Amino acid sequence: MYARGRLAGAIMSITLLGGLGAAAPPGAAAAPEPAQNYLVFYKDGGSAAAQRAAEAAGGTVQGRDDKLGYLIVRASDPERIGADPSVIGVTLDRPIGKIADAPATSGVRPAEHVGAAEHARSAAKHVRSAQGGDPLSGRQWDMKMIGATPAGSYAKARGSHKVLVGVIDTGVDGRHPDIAPNFNRALSRNFVVDQPTDDNGKALDGPCEHKGCKDPADVDDDGHGTHVASTIGSPINGIGVSGVAPDVSLVNLRAGTDSGFFFLKPTMDALEYAADVGVDVVNMSFYVDPWTFNCASNPSDTTREQLEQRAILEGMRRAVKYARAHGVTLVSAIGNEGLDLGKVKTDSSSPDFPKGVEKKRSVDNTCLNVPAELDGVISVSSVGPGGRKASYSDYGVEQTDIAAPGGDMFDEGTDIKGTSREILAAAPENVMRAKGLIDAAGKPKTSSVIRDCHHGTCAYYQYMEGTSMAAPHVTGVAALIIGRFGKPGKGGLQMDPAQVERLLYATATPKGCPAPRTYRYGTGESQVCEGPTAKNGFFGHGLADAARAATAAP
Repeated sequence: MYARGRLAGAIMSITLLGGLGAAAPPGAAAAPEPAQNYLVFYKDGGSAAAQRAAEAAGGTVQGRDDKLGYLIVRASDPERIGADPSVIGVTLDRPIGKIADAPATSGVRPAEHVGAAEHARSAAKHVRSAQGGDPLSGRQWDMKMIGATPAGSYAKARGSHKVLVGVIDTGVDGRHPDIAPNFNRALSRNFVVDQPTDDNGKALDGPCEHKGCKDPADVDDDGHGTHVASTIGSPINGIGVSGVAPDVSLVNLRAGTDSGFFFLKPTMDALEYAADVGVDVVNMSFYVDPWTFNCASNPSDTTREQLEQRAILEGMRRAVKYARAHGVTLVSAIGNEGLDLGKVKTDSSSPDFPKGVEKKRSVDNTCLNVPAELDGVISVSSVGPGGRKASYSDYGVEQTDIAAPGGDMFDEGTDIKGTSREILAAAPENVMRAKGLIDAAGKPKTSSVIRDCHHGTCAYYQYMEGTSMAAPHVTGVAALIIGRFGKPGKGGLQMDPAQVERLLYATATPKGCPAPRTYRYGTGESQVCEGPTAKNGFFGHGLADAARAATAAP
C-alpha cells in the first residue's frame, strides 16, 4: 500500500518522469527526445483542437477515449501540446502508481516477532470463542468488530451473487478455494502488461510467466488483491475464513503490475469497464502516482510535471464521475503515512517511479492524493483490534468518511496478541512460495501465514495490516446494502451510489475523538483528532457496521 518504501533514493540528474534524456551540458544543444505515447486530456468540446495541437507539435493520434475525453498521442514534445488552450493535461502512458498495503513490512511478520507458543495460545483462545462460521472465523476479530458473524449480519444478509463487486488491485487468485466459489471469471479482466525491468534496467516485475507478459484474469502474483477480495467476499464454505458479504460475486479488475505499481490508463480503463458492465461497487486500495500529492500548478514543479499532475487529476476525476454516474459505488483506502491530509506541507516521496527521482517540495491542501481525496469516493481510515485509529492511517476532517478494522500490530488495548492483531484473509500459494513464507512441503515458516486443510483441500491465509485492509470491510458492507435494496439492472442489481453512501454512514457506529484529542501513540508520535462525533478526522461518520446495515430500513 502507501508506505512500502519501494522507491526511496536520491534525486538524479535525469528527468525520467516525462521521458527526458540526460541533461545536456551547458551551451550544448539538447538531443531530440524519442517519440512516446502520451495521454492528452482536452477540455469539453476540445477534441478537434487538441488533435490539431498534437499534429502541429509533430505528434500522431494513436487512439482516443471520448467517454473520458482524452487522446493517445505519439509525440516527442508534450509541453508544446500542453501549451494549447484546449488541453488540460498531458501525461506519459506508463506505470505511475503503487498499492497501499502494510505500513512497514507489507504485512509479512517474521516468526520470531511473536513467540510461537504465545501466538498459538492467542489464536487458540479466539478460535475457541467462535460461534459457527468457518474454521478460521475465530481469528477474525475484524468481522466480530463490525458484526459480520453468524449471530450478526450473516443471519440477515450475506449479499447476493447478483451483486458485482470489483476489486481494482494487483489481481485476484480466482482458483483459491476460499475465492473460487464467488469468483466471476466471465467478467474479470486484466488491464495491465507486466514489466520485467524498469526504465533503468532494474528488476521490476521479474520474468514474464505468460505470453506477452499479460497474466490471465485469475492470477495474483503479489497477494494484495487476493487478500482484499477475501475480506470482501470469501464464502462460508467450511474452509478458512468468511468475508463481510460471503454471497457476492467477485470481479477481478486488475490494474496493478506484479510489483504493485499502477498505470494511470489501466486504472481509468478498469473504472470505465466496471461502469459499462454493471459492477455495483469497487474497492480501490491503491493510489495513482508517481505523485503522492497531485498539484495542478505547483511553482516548485517543472512545466512537464505540472502537465502530468493535471492529467492525473483530470483523468481520475472523469473516470470516477463516469463510474458513479453508471451506478458504481467507489470505496478507497485513505493512505498509510499517518498524515493529516488537510494539513500536509511537504512531499518528499514524489515522483516515486522509476527509482531515485524523488524530490522535496512544498505542497498545500489543493494538492490531492487520488483516488482517496476525489469527490464521489468513500475514503476509509483504519482501526486496530482495540478500536483506536491505527498510527499509520492517514486522517483529516475533510478526507475521512468512515473507519473500519485494518489491523494494528502495536494496538495493546486488547487481549489479542502480536500478528493476530492484523487482518487474516486468503493468500495465493504461489506468492507464499515465491516469498519463502512456506517450505517445500507447504508448511508455513512464519506466524503471518496460516494453512487450513479440510477434506483433502488446503488453502493459505496471511495476516496483513493497512488501510488497504480497512477499505474492503466497507466495500463488503456496501455490497450488503446493495444486495438488500438494489433493483434489477445491468449486470444484476443497481443502486444509486448516493443512496448506498447515505445508508453506509447512517448505519455506521458513531465514534468520537479520543480524550484528549491529541492522541499520543506508544512510539511517542502524536496526532490530533478534530471534529464532532458525527464526523471527525479519525473515524469520519463512524465505524462501518455490517450488522446494522443488514437490518436497517432503506
